[in-house]
Amino acid sequence: MSDIKQDFIAHLERLRERDRGAMAVLRRSLGFSPGAYPPAYPHVERFAAERHANDSWRLALYVVAGLYASHPRQASKTLAASLGELVRKRESGSIEQRFIALLGADAENLPVYLRQVITLLAADDKPLDYAALLKDLATWLNPKADTEWRDGIRQRWARGFYRALEAPTPETESTPANN
Repeated sequence: MSDIKQDFIAHLERLRERDRGAMAVLRRSLGFSPGAYPPAYPHVERFAAERHANDSWRLALYVVAGLYASHPRQASKTLAASLGELVRKRESGSIEQRFIALLGADAENLPVYLRQVITLLAADDKPLDYAALLKDLATWLNPKADTEWRDGIRQRWARGFYRALEAPTPETESTPANN
């Protein structure tokens, strides 16, 4: 994880601890296109440096800030793995269908699908790695990124999701084999 990603997530964690108003502003920003809600600027722009308005890094910062404000549970587990665990726990095909829709999302609709998925994770208090999500979104939201890079992210997310979905539960791990 690069220093800028760590610094940004640490900044969001400080806001969570000290500034409920800022967190409300960041949550509200999800109702707008990334980077298009001026009240969120004081909390994000310092990390965007000199990037232009539609730069994928800047857009990813705004998406992650809003998502974090909606569900401030940071961990080293990827979004896909957390969601796979949730599906395994709930045995819900509809959550899996939402994940598949997320994988098929284009850059314009991606924040909407992510917001829905984060809401599901928040309902079950499942944490995720926002720094890893930031890195992936910076690529996914980049119109100049090679299609293979975006597909690589989608495939990595799918592998993480289905590995977590198929992971043995504690009950099946401790059950002796029938002889």
